[in-house]
Amino acid sequence: MSGVVHPALVVVGAPGAGKTTVGTLLADRWDVAFRDTDRDVEGQFGKPISDIFVDDGEAAFRAAEAAAVVAALTSHQGVLALGGGAVLDPSTRAALAGRRVAFLDVGLAEASSRVGLGVTRPLLLGNVRSQLKALLDARRPLYREVATVTVLTDRRAVEDVADAVEAELAALTSDAAPHG
Repeated sequence: MSGVVHPALVVVGAPGAGKTTVGTLLADRWDVAFRDTDRDVEGQFGKPISDIFVDDGEAAFRAAEAAAVVAALTSHQGVLALGGGAVLDPSTRAALAGRRVAFLDVGLAEASSRVGLGVTRPLLLGNVRSQLKALLDARRPLYREVATVTVLTDRRAVEDVADAVEAELAALTSDAAPHG
């Protein structure tokens, strides 16, 4: 045994994409653990992310997030959900190279309805819809850059999204198999 550990799947996407919900379902289906790097950072600071942003600042959060991602990528064998902004860090994107990464894509209208107006997400304070649009515009190319598979989650049940992720991953595996 080499001692190298890789997550079964890394899930990325914007706020409201369904990373935690879909990731948890896939982990249950595959009988592996689910881990969310946002929860890791909250555990490190002992407070919610919204409080980390207020008390410690975004830079402190992003530094802790990058460290949490590296730790999880090297120690977690289950399904791993990254915080929506984790892909902003070039070292995180580099660390995702060669791994199975599912980008759960979500449209602006759907994301807005999922995160709601009374959000505790620090980067969505103010006009939620315009903030989400800015996040989606900035991050979608980065999510696509790291993704092995992309699944649109708009107007789909969690089970349907999980089925689609599994089908896309299976197609990748069959495409990689030798033909003869």
